[in-house]
Parts: sequence; structure tokens; C-alpha cells
Amino acid sequence: MRYIESLNEGMRVHDVYLCKTKNMAVTRNGKEYANVILQDKTGQIDAKIWDPDSPGIGEFEPMDFVTVDGNVTVFNGNKQLNINMIFKAEEGNYDQSDYFPVTGCNIDEMKASLNELIDSVQNQYLSELLKSFFKDEAFMKSFAAHSAAKSIHHGFIGGLLQHTLSVAGICNDAAKHYPFVNRDLLLTGAILHDIGKLNELSPFPANDYTDAGQLIGHIVIGYQMVSGRIMKIPHFPKKLAAELLHLILSHHGELEYGSPKKPALIEAMILSFADNMDAKVETMYEALNSKAAQNEDGWVGYNKLLDTNIRKSSEE
Repeated sequence: MRYIESLNEGMRVHDVYLCKTKNMAVTRNGKEYANVILQDKTGQIDAKIWDPDSPGIGEFEPMDFVTVDGNVTVFNGNKQLNINMIFKAEEGNYDQSDYFPVTGCNIDEMKASLNELIDSVQNQYLSELLKSFFKDEAFMKSFAAHSAAKSIHHGFIGGLLQHTLSVAGICNDAAKHYPFVNRDLLLTGAILHDIGKLNELSPFPANDYTDAGQLIGHIVIGYQMVSGRIMKIPHFPKKLAAELLHLILSHHGELEYGSPKKPALIEAMILSFADNMDAKVETMYEALNSKAAQNEDGWVGYNKLLDTNIRKSSEE
């Protein structure tokens, strides 16, 4: 298979891709054409069907796997595929793992590590709360397959699990370094902080914002999920519940970053730092390992998300 990241101007393409979106438009001359976004695990490419009534253009819908024949061009500095022929691909002619980005970590090993952290929580109420989610096989299966973002960081299968485990690990280390911190509270908040992303983002292949994601967002969704589960645990301490929910509501650290509250507890402050650190390190890691990073001098260039020019460190 010829992956999208390897396509260059002038190439002829005949392969199977995932149709992410499809919509009709009209040129300035009044001629109808189709805008199509094609995807594989390496990225996406804008594609055009200039003659939708051509006999080579078959019936297909968004989220279909399609066989495509076309030519790669460049328009306004961006690669574009002009489609000559496209039709729905038959099952067995493609491997779905080629079309969705997947974590480079072992998912089973990450699940085991997360369960070890959960089992280490000593507070009976926090322990019961965590196990009510993660000891449910259906929940864990969904959680382990989910992404943590549409595109910014950890936007791949297993991304939510990888990010959660990383943030929990950082918080666990912080609790060792600062023995006055309430480890059980901090660790529980770390493990549950992004649980709302299960309902903010749809699962693959779409991996897009749901209506709830657009209208409410994962912080409030997570608050609702956790507070609803807390209400089912008899005699769960009200103060402990408020503190844990505060960690979830404040984990983005600042109001302008989407948190309804700023951290008021030391555990909430540590969680916000850990979440921000892991997100930014992963953002840089993904940028440094992209095709654009293959320059001999190591410089990738300006990264909008990090607001700086970035470069690979030397190996000497």
C-alpha cells in the first residue's frame, strides 16, 4: 500500500483509502464537483472529483473504504488528489489497521499497568469508584481503543489509555516526591481526568466530536460521569467527592483553557501540570517524528500548538 504521507506531486495513485468526508460544491463557472477527504494511518489528503457524472465514479459514502485512481497535484502549497475513478472497496481487499493511527505501545501491557495503579489505591471509596469503571470489561475495552483527541495529541487508537497512564505515572511519582500530597486522591483524579472523552469523541473510524462533545466538552461530561457513579456508592464522603470532582473540573489549569475552575487543591495543581506536560511532550514527539522532521539539520520549524520553532536534539 502507498501511504498518504509518501505521496508527492506527479504520482499516479491506485489504492484503497478511507473516505473520511464527502460533500458537493460548485465551481465559479457553475459546474458541480465533489470534495473528498481520504485517510490512512499516516494522514489525510484533500481530493477532488471534478466530473461526478463520469462512469468511473461509483456510489460511496463517508466512512466507506474506497478504491481510488487519481493523480497527485499541489494546490496552494498543499498536496491534492485529482480523482479519475473511485468506488466502494470490497471487504478483504484492505486491512483496517492501515487506515487508523495506533499507539506504538502495547495495549495489553498498558491495561495491566493501569490496573496495578488502580489496585494500589487504599481509600475504600476511591478504590470502589475506580473499579466500578475499569473492572468492567466492556468499559475497559472501549477506553483502551479510544483516542485522547481528534488530532492535537494522542489522536490514535489507544491514545486515551496511553495519555491516562502517563499522567497517572507522573502523578504517582509526584506523590512519592511530595509525601504530604494525598496520593489516593491525586491518582484517582489522574486516572479519571479525561474519562469524559469517551463521550466527547466518537470511536474510530470517525474519531470526531459528538454533539455532546461540541456542546458540553469532556471536562463537564467527565464530571457528570464520575458524580453519577459516586451517587451509587453508599456513604461516599461528601468532602472527598467534592475534592475529586474539583480535580476533574480544574485539570486544564486555567479558565481560558476550558477549565470551569482553577486548581484550589495541591493535588489539582499537580494534576493540571502533569496533564499539560504529557500533552505537550506528546505534541512535540509527534512533530519531531513526522515526515516534515526529516531535515538533515534537525529543525522541524514553527509549531503552532507549541508556539515555537522546534528541533531534534543531537545524538552525540
